[in-house]
Amino acid sequence: MDSPEPSLTRRALGGLGLAAAALAATAAPVIGARRAAAAAKAPSGPPIKVGVLHSLSGTMAISETTLKDVMLMLIAEQNKKGGLLGRPLEAVVVDPASNWPLFAEKARALLAQDKCAAVFGCWTSVSRKSVLPVFEELNGILFYPVQYEGQECSRNVFYTGAAPNQQAIPAVDYLMREEGVKRWVLAGTDYVYPRTTNQILEAYLKAKGVAPADIMINYTPFGHSDWQNIVAQIKAFGSAGKKTAVVSTINGDANVPFYKELGNQGLKATDIPVVAFSVGEEELAGMDTKPLVGHLAAWNYFMSVDTSENKSFIKAWHEFIKNPKRTSNDPMEAHFVGFNMWVKAVEKAGSTDHDAVIDAMIGISVPNLSGGYSAMMPNHHITKPVLIGEIQGDGQFNIVSQTPGLVVAQEWSPYVAETKELIGDWRAPLSCGNFNVKTGKCGGAAK
Repeated sequence: MDSPEPSLTRRALGGLGLAAAALAATAAPVIGARRAAAAAKAPSGPPIKVGVLHSLSGTMAISETTLKDVMLMLIAEQNKKGGLLGRPLEAVVVDPASNWPLFAEKARALLAQDKCAAVFGCWTSVSRKSVLPVFEELNGILFYPVQYEGQECSRNVFYTGAAPNQQAIPAVDYLMREEGVKRWVLAGTDYVYPRTTNQILEAYLKAKGVAPADIMINYTPFGHSDWQNIVAQIKAFGSAGKKTAVVSTINGDANVPFYKELGNQGLKATDIPVVAFSVGEEELAGMDTKPLVGHLAAWNYFMSVDTSENKSFIKAWHEFIKNPKRTSNDPMEAHFVGFNMWVKAVEKAGSTDHDAVIDAMIGISVPNLSGGYSAMMPNHHITKPVLIGEIQGDGQFNIVSQTPGLVVAQEWSPYVAETKELIGDWRAPLSCGNFNVKTGKCGGAAK
């Protein structure tokens, strides 16, 4: 006998969230007017502290240092507008040094000692997993700006980077549709984000009819530098007469020798294209891009996006950083969106109280840099466009594909048996990050 149709579905959740976002968008002019009025007065009183938790040294500094810089810019700009609630914002910058246990120590200090109203930080999922128990124990607020593997939905985290259906799956669809790819190399750094993302992608590829023999999976440690044998294996795997592509979840400075070795072995994008999920303009700035031309990256923002919002952002960025050659990238845009959402939520709540701000965040809508508004959904993920970019010789991306609208994040993958019935909805009365729509119970899977 068939089970009854669940009363709450993914589609219903999305509809409710979009309705909330639409209401928030209509309120934007009112809130904008209030902020303009507040800008007339210089901020005073005790500062509101904002934690910045990004690696400034170690293997992830290549990616994270610029996120610290953009947070300092956003805070300085907000102070010029009159601060927040009439008070100045103060950045508290720490360096967890690409050391995952140290992330947790620094997070605890930011919340317990510095009393930060919000923390913007982390890049790798292992760093996010390291700090997650701290934020939940101390009821802090973390804005996480990087694409990740999903399979998580915490009340204390706002995920402003992409979930797999906002990056990884659209990238695979593009390669299937436009490149006719039949064989797949899933290459990643050996930690939770690549392994979980590849679990989802492997299940997705098999559901699309790809044979297990046409999927090669490889993991390497952080900072891996000797790619000669692995690239040779990729080259051999791609010589079977079927169009082959590499889906890369390689993170940090290991990308530099990886792409260099592709060039050394003569692997061009026309032979075996690579689509990367953690290589953007900042990483390319330190590479010889000539052998990379034509390879791809999937993000939700590129510096080359042609919108007035993006031009204004880049102008402000270059003026702040005093270097017209500095690039912008997707996680920077995620911090831009997340920070502006937090400002609006604090104004809406009239307080920096964590519980009040967490509740106020849902439905907040702000302009993104790729065009349109991004909204915070009940699952604490934001709506995003999906862009595929092709690497150019100057280290920028030519956008070759973009979704016609914004994509709602799937926090729990429908391609993994253990999570396909789960949703997150942090609105009362449900207030659950892993609600099982089939059983009608919260706690359907571990976070």
